[in-house]
This record gives sequence, structure tokens and C-alpha cells, in this order.
Amino acid sequence: MPDLFHHLVTESAARNPEARALRYQEQNLSYAQLNSQLEAVAQALLALGAAGGDRVAVYLEKRVETVVTMFGASAAGLVFVPLNPLLKAAQVAYQLNDCGVRILITSAQRLAAILPALLECPNLQAVIITDSRAEPDAQFLFQVISWEQAHQLAANNSFAKQLSAHRRIDHDIAAILYTSGSTGHPKGVVVSHRNLVAGAEIVAGYLHNTAHDNILCVLPFSFDYGLSQLTTAMYSGATAVLFNYLLPADIPRAVRAEDISGLAGIPPLWIQLAQLDWSGATSLRYLTNSGGAMPAPTLAQLRRNLPDASIYLMYGLTEAFRSTFLDPQQIDARPGSIGKAIPNNEVLVLRGDGSVCAPNEPGELVHRGVLVTLGYWNAAELTAQRFKPLPTKAVSPVLPELAVWSGDIVRQDEEGYLYYLGRADEQIKVSGYRISPQEVEEILFRYAGIGELAVIAVPHPVLGQALIAVVLQTGSLTAELLKRHCQQLLPSYMVPSHIEIYAQPLPRNANGKIDRAALRSDFSDQFSNKIEAV
Repeated sequence: MPDLFHHLVTESAARNPEARALRYQEQNLSYAQLNSQLEAVAQALLALGAAGGDRVAVYLEKRVETVVTMFGASAAGLVFVPLNPLLKAAQVAYQLNDCGVRILITSAQRLAAILPALLECPNLQAVIITDSRAEPDAQFLFQVISWEQAHQLAANNSFAKQLSAHRRIDHDIAAILYTSGSTGHPKGVVVSHRNLVAGAEIVAGYLHNTAHDNILCVLPFSFDYGLSQLTTAMYSGATAVLFNYLLPADIPRAVRAEDISGLAGIPPLWIQLAQLDWSGATSLRYLTNSGGAMPAPTLAQLRRNLPDASIYLMYGLTEAFRSTFLDPQQIDARPGSIGKAIPNNEVLVLRGDGSVCAPNEPGELVHRGVLVTLGYWNAAELTAQRFKPLPTKAVSPVLPELAVWSGDIVRQDEEGYLYYLGRADEQIKVSGYRISPQEVEEILFRYAGIGELAVIAVPHPVLGQALIAVVLQTGSLTAELLKRHCQQLLPSYMVPSHIEIYAQPLPRNANGKIDRAALRSDFSDQFSNKIEAV
């Protein structure tokens, strides 16, 4: 088994050097070529004076340079920080400053767009641009060089002596992945080499990945779920097909053109993809879902469109990467389940006092095992709130074991299958009744013509909180029709007080999930004092 992140490539290159590792547009790289490129990047970063553990950020769409930067940083003994390519200048600068990035890899166009913000990043020492030759500029507080110039540094060193990588072990930091919370700035989750390598091995195992797979990478690598498509491919010796789509319809075309066998998505994307024509996509062996519950009608439509593809419903959190999956053969028998714990990890359902919940009793999902990350960067108080000693297991007689308290409320049935109920900080209480937003969403999704939706709550002077349902319209529906639908299938206290119909897609956060915090902010002032009691 590989020990360090870049060993995912080097070991596959040793086994089968001529196998295809990456495909990007018309470009193909074998494992030997990818290994050679990551070694060159590692030497360039070291030649720029990077010290052990320095942070190297990459602010690019999915392309070859993005991949070789991440693996090259690892090979040099540095820490890579993948930035979501959708971020704007202020967001980029915040993340660079938060973790003290020393070297940034980006394109000339992106650099021009964020340059004023970069001038406020005092830790930044060098910027490498991938697509043109850089000209010195006295206004920069950092060195700017081109990709070719960086590689020339590596080539010059190779004539003298290879620079030694900084020594690392599997418990050391490999990456910092930024994840958005419900409030405040994004948090940098500190991920070890062991986390990344073990995650690749475990997920590749239950997805049965082999060197024959072509895995389509459509999610950003800044998202742990998106990065997983790359790591499982490299671990298995498969091909990662890098794909930046403009429209959802581009994805089925890519599946057919590239002979794709594995595809990952999140619920908002699957809702759109389920409506498309998948004829001829016979190469697909499996689909995976994470980042939220897939609506039952969407799942049913995907199964009709792709009857030969196995669908893996998964649950994860960036702080522990992946926690559960449902065996595809259990979908009909366990509707709505997120499955059981993945191999070599354990998931517990605990009460607030740390005791174990009874079967079907709601409690917080707590994850223990090899995938528990190292906490939040430069945020000791937040780390202590989420990463806590496990009170229910006498794992060590001396040292306590840290587990991740997810903040997600689940229940576990008598056979050990888990069911997601909602976020602890998103639990809604209307007239004294506790309500799971997901339960209301499931009922709404039964109505034809809903593209996507989110159920949120806003303060209410009488009810405590009132439900708002925000719905993307794809057919002929009205708020009145949806409200009658809810009144027929839900108790009165669970019927949304207001239903808002959107003609455009709902707002997204950087990882493509529906931005519920933004919706709550938009509707709180508008409706909190106007909604009538249900």
C-alpha cells in the first residue's frame, strides 16, 4: 500500500508505466509521463526555496497542471491547497492568507483577475503561471515565472544535483481543503497523507475499481469528493478523465465519447442529469452520490435511464472524507438509507452526553477511524468543538482517541443501517414540533415539475420558526398547488408557511451544493415578521 499521497502515482507507474493515467481534452499522459512531470514540478518548487511543509496553492480548472502540481507538491514534502476555480479574488486572498501560502500556481488570465487581492498576501513568495511567459514587474511583492521557466529551474538543477525532498511520513499534512460552514469564513481542513491514501484504497475497494476503469472527473478537486475521483483512479491504475463542463448535457456526451465507467455527482447535478438522454451510455458501470440525499424521484429516473449501472448512495464529511455507503443491492430494501460504515472505519450514533442511542433513536453521527483528519488549520477552538475524545470506547488505556462529531443527526435501525435526518444546527422547531427539512423535501419532490428545492426556516414571532420552501420550476406548477400537495401528505405543522417559485437555479456554494445559508439570509428579513401562522 502507498504511504504518501504522490505514491499513488509512483506505485502505479512502477506496475504499469505505459498505462494511461490522465486524459484532458486531446492530451493523454501515461503513468510514466505523469510521474516524470510530478518529479519535475517537485524540483521546481524546491528550487524556488520552498521549505518543508510550505503551502502550495493551485487556482486552476481541472487540467494536467492542476494534477501534477498537487502530486508534485507532495513529492517535494510540501502541502498542496486546491482552490475552487469558481472563487473570486477576495475569497482566493482569504484562503491564501489563512494558511500562509508561499507559492501559487494559476493561469495568466486568472492572475490578472485576482492580482490586486494578491498584493495583500504578504506570505506569497512566488506565482507560477501556466500559459505564457512571465515578465518581471517591480510592483509585485512576489516572483512571477512561467510554467516553462519553472521547469527550466528543475532542468538546471538536474545537471548539478537533484534537490532533496523534505522528509515526510504518512501522519504529516498532505493537503488543506477548505469547506464552507453555515456562518463565517471557510475552514481549512488539515488532511494527512494517511487520510488520502487510506481513503483511496477503501473507496476503490468497494467500488471495485480496476486499471480498466475510465473515471470522469466533473467535480472540483477542492472538494474532497471531487478529489476522490482522482485518488481512486491513481490507486487503481485507472484513467482519470479531466472534464470541465459548461452544461449538464455535456456530461452524457463525454460519457459516451470517453467510454466512461465511473461517474460521481451531487444531488443538484443528478437532478439535472436524470432529465437527459442517456441512450448509448452503455460503458457506465457505476454512479456515486454524496454531498446530500438524492431525491427518490431522481434516483428512480436514473435507474430507468441506466439500468445496468450500479448506484452507490454515500455519506461523507470533509473532516472524515467518507463515512458510509449503501450497497446498490440494498436500494429497494432500504429506501432513504445512507448505508453502513465503510471498511476500516466505525460510525456511532450518540446522544449529547456521549452515550449510544437506541435503535431508531435520533442522535449525532460520530466517525472514528483512519479517515479522521487532523483538525482545522489555525482554528484550535473550532477543532476542539468538532474533534473530541471518544467516551464510549476504551481504545487505549493511556491516550484518548479523537473522533469527529459530524453535527449531522441520523438514526440507525435494528440491522445497523443509517438514515440521515438533518443537520443539528439546521433542526427546525415549529410550534414546539421538531422538523427535519429533508422529510419535508422528500414529500415535495413527489410532485412533478420540481427541478430542485430547499426547505429552510426563518424566525417567526409566534411559531418560533416558520418553514420556507424554495423551488426551481421545470414544469407548470404554482405555490398553491404545492401547498395543497403538502397539506394532503403532511401534518399541518410541517406544511411550509411560504413556497417561493424560482425560474432560475437555486444559489450554489463553491462545491456546487445548494447554499442554504444564503437562502436563509435572503428570506429572514423578508418574511420573518409577515408569515401567518399555519
